[in-house]
Amino acid sequence: MRILVVEDERKTASFVRKALQTEGFAVDLCTNGADALNAAKSTPFDAIVLDIMLPGRDGLSVLQLLRSQKNSTPVLLLSARGEVNERVAGLNAGADDYLPKPFELSELVARVRALTRRTGDNKSTLLRVADLTLDTLTHRAQRAGVEIELTSREYRLLELLMRSTNRLCGRMMIIEKVWDYDFDPGTNLVDVYISRLREKIDASFEPKLLHTVRGMGYVLKEQT
Repeated sequence: MRILVVEDERKTASFVRKALQTEGFAVDLCTNGADALNAAKSTPFDAIVLDIMLPGRDGLSVLQLLRSQKNSTPVLLLSARGEVNERVAGLNAGADDYLPKPFELSELVARVRALTRRTGDNKSTLLRVADLTLDTLTHRAQRAGVEIELTSREYRLLELLMRSTNRLCGRMMIIEKVWDYDFDPGTNLVDVYISRLREKIDASFEPKLLHTVRGMGYVLKEQT
């Protein structure tokens, strides 16, 4: 499950991110509304934790725009103000749940888990590119019916590439989403894991699906 946390208070954002990661969620972090909209457009998240008070575009306007774009990702709103009229405005804008600050991290995690569970039954867990499949529930990968054994990091990399089918994944994007680093460690870490993954999903099969875009990154697609 991948969660987008949109929170400009860095200390709060760090606590929320670590709490969700401890519970097994993959977490992306944005500190303003504009970045949140771009992230929600480029990545299919399972839930969004969205603070109302953000610099620039506020959380309510972000939510309204997402819903106007037919983005139905479950949203948990956060706000330091807990007035009834604000909660009503948030729910009317399309929020699925509301949590006033200050809050207990255990409650936030429970609410996020409830949101993802509520939508999970209606969401396909099977990703497919050509004859390559990945079940995001069981973490089972197959190509042409052949089982592919993946480490946890290889699974995260393959899931990212399959969720971004036909779209370029740059090195920094991969580092952020697969390793949760917000900096480039300056190693060939990505290259090593791409090579391992290519050996498993492409070496013995045709057509080749994992392609290198020189100097830019990688893309998973079926060549036509």
